[in-house]
Amino acid sequence: MPDPHATRGNLGFLLAKASQRWNELLQEGFAAAGFPEVRASYGSVLLPLFEEDGLRMGELAGRARLSKQTMTTMVRLVERDGLVERRPDPADGRATRVHLSAKGRRFQPVAEAVLAELDEAATAMLGEREAGSTARALSKLAELSRDQSRASFGRRTRSNP
Repeated sequence: MPDPHATRGNLGFLLAKASQRWNELLQEGFAAAGFPEVRASYGSVLLPLFEEDGLRMGELAGRARLSKQTMTTMVRLVERDGLVERRPDPADGRATRVHLSAKGRRFQPVAEAVLAELDEAATAMLGEREAGSTARALSKLAELSRDQSRASFGRRTRSNP
């Protein structure tokens, strides 16, 4: 009988739990620095804007690997909390650009400090080599496609009746 995959040792379960803990630590750090309203999920909006402010919604969605619809919802939440603002694109009146607000710019160094602290803690726990290896592996997993998982699933189900 093959090893069961629906256990707490499953890669997906471990990824989800590690992500959940990471997000809890982010929120604690943000709250301690005076930004309790900032959710870890806001990173999908804020991190691309920290790299390049004033992105169009579609560009922002692509960089965050989210659908435009999901990004629109996320931007509304981040805008509600005062971290970004939407402005018309001067080059195309139908398009909207998302910009960091003054509060969003004040938050950027806080986010960078909290992320650096967590990166340092992870590196201290794992060691520099394993932390780097983990980051590379996670980057690859972020590219995993449904077609790849279906192909693998199809082989498994055919060979294990």
